[in-house]
Amino acid sequence: MLRISNAPADIDDKTMSDLTNYFTASFKASVYFNFTHEADITLNEVYVYASKIFDSPEALHEQSVNLAKHLYEQSNHPKIKGGEFYVVYFKDCIVDGETVDAVGLFKSENKDTFLKVYPAGDGFEIESQQGININKLDKGCLIFNTDRENGYVVAIVDNTNKGAEAQYWIDDFLHVRQRRDEYYNTQNLLSMTKNFVTHELPNHFEVSKADQVDLLNKSVKFFKEKDTFDMDEFANEVIAQPEVIDSFNRYRDEYARDRDIEFSDSFTISDSAVKKQARVFKSVIKLDKNFHIYVHGDRNLIEQGEDDKGKFYKVYYKEEQ
Repeated sequence: MLRISNAPADIDDKTMSDLTNYFTASFKASVYFNFTHEADITLNEVYVYASKIFDSPEALHEQSVNLAKHLYEQSNHPKIKGGEFYVVYFKDCIVDGETVDAVGLFKSENKDTFLKVYPAGDGFEIESQQGININKLDKGCLIFNTDRENGYVVAIVDNTNKGAEAQYWIDDFLHVRQRRDEYYNTQNLLSMTKNFVTHELPNHFEVSKADQVDLLNKSVKFFKEKDTFDMDEFANEVIAQPEVIDSFNRYRDEYARDRDIEFSDSFTISDSAVKKQARVFKSVIKLDKNFHIYVHGDRNLIEQGEDDKGKFYKVYYKEEQ
């Protein structure tokens, strides 16, 4: 059942402050999206309704009704939770160094139990109530009024994205794709490199776990030390061997085609993307269930061999800490 407010909410300053924090605190500034459509961007419903709000902010309530109906139509899976849907107009937001207005779309799905304690006679009484925890935004979207011709700049929160049915917020309702910016380029190139080193490289070359870890470390080091990325420079400095570079280039093309993404040969490196991706670049060699060797530096200080007792690693060091 869909129930729609007949007018915008009249909110006092204290509640407005709490709501602003609730609506905006969960967004991460680095990852942005654009509205998209297979045929024509003007057929994307949220893009159209947001554009009408930016053109005439007084149409906020009228277009919020259209947005609510569109969301309701995309929420027909039996496992999708009901909840409250909010449409908000923000002024003077800063994105990419530009000050613009924004339209916010938010949905609360989960309720928490709160205890209310109040005086009663000579004592106190306690009762429980169900309500929205303003520290936990379930789903949100900020549409910034910039780059309109490419589908706006869009930030997204989806904290209840569990299972295929939960994809409706991003895929069905908003229908967005990640913005092709420096974060996108850095994230995808690092992900592709990790897959190449850990999965593709051993299929074509004789390579030890230590060599794989060394390549991963060199890759992250390259991105941390450089301000801009150049594909040829990366291949020559990190991959180094001509036959491995050829394999890397072929895999890059296959990876892009299979995942429908694009790689740029040069771009500005996103520090936040490097920081995030570096967490999944594991610099560890696991030996049965007995030992883990963490490799952070010079590959030449670790050697691998085998004797009558079995396989072994020999590690050189100057001092013990």
